[in-house]
Amino acid sequence: MLQAAKSPAERIKLGRIGWSLISLGMLVAIWELASLIAASRYLPGPLEVVNVMIREAQTGELWTNISATLIRVAFSFVVAMFIGSAIGLSLGRYPGADRFFDSWLIFFLNLPALVIIVLCYIWFGLTEVAAITAVAINKIPNVAVTMREGARSLSKDLDEMAQVYRLGWWKTLRHVTIPQLAPYFAAAARSGLALVWKIVLVVEAFGRSDGVGHQLNIAFQLFDVPMILAYALAFIVVVQIIEMAILQPIMARANKWRR
Repeated sequence: MLQAAKSPAERIKLGRIGWSLISLGMLVAIWELASLIAASRYLPGPLEVVNVMIREAQTGELWTNISATLIRVAFSFVVAMFIGSAIGLSLGRYPGADRFFDSWLIFFLNLPALVIIVLCYIWFGLTEVAAITAVAINKIPNVAVTMREGARSLSKDLDEMAQVYRLGWWKTLRHVTIPQLAPYFAAAARSGLALVWKIVLVVEAFGRSDGVGHQLNIAFQLFDVPMILAYALAFIVVVQIIEMAILQPIMARANKWRR
């Protein structure tokens, strides 16, 4: 039987995967060559880092710390998306509120993350509440700005159509408003998660007794570069899996209604 020809989308997808593997292989080769030339314990080779990663996984420390980080990321992300979306939609729908609170958004967007983390730990103590609050506060302004633009872009013609056909508030929300806001929400979620990962690690390094950030801080104090790279690579792999398995399908579905 003749094999069916692959579609252009499938060929492009396979091509991207192939190029990604070649590119990563080249990066690993350069890393190995650099470690051989440097011959220093501060620049370990890929094999040494993988061995450390396997050892940490076998002892269970790797999974324990990654799990702790992921839980903090999840809670911070949900809080930031909920509050930030509510603020952004309110500002986008009410011009007066937008004019009044715009300077607030600018202030919090430019407030350094480190300052917020330190203040939260001072005010609330070295607790999980302080850690999650610090991460959420850093992310809420970004979500609010994105969702504000989404609220501003809502079609008045579609709203008038919904009123003419008497869809009611629930059907209007479900079939008219949410589909228009979905791409903005997905974009805020994707960019927000990328920011939350990074801030959670800083929060853990400053004031938590577990998590990837905590382990990186300990490894830094011991100048244990293989440990630093092992946890960094393991965390990157987990983030990429979440990106490809969850975020990319959500982005594709959110934009599916567009022509």
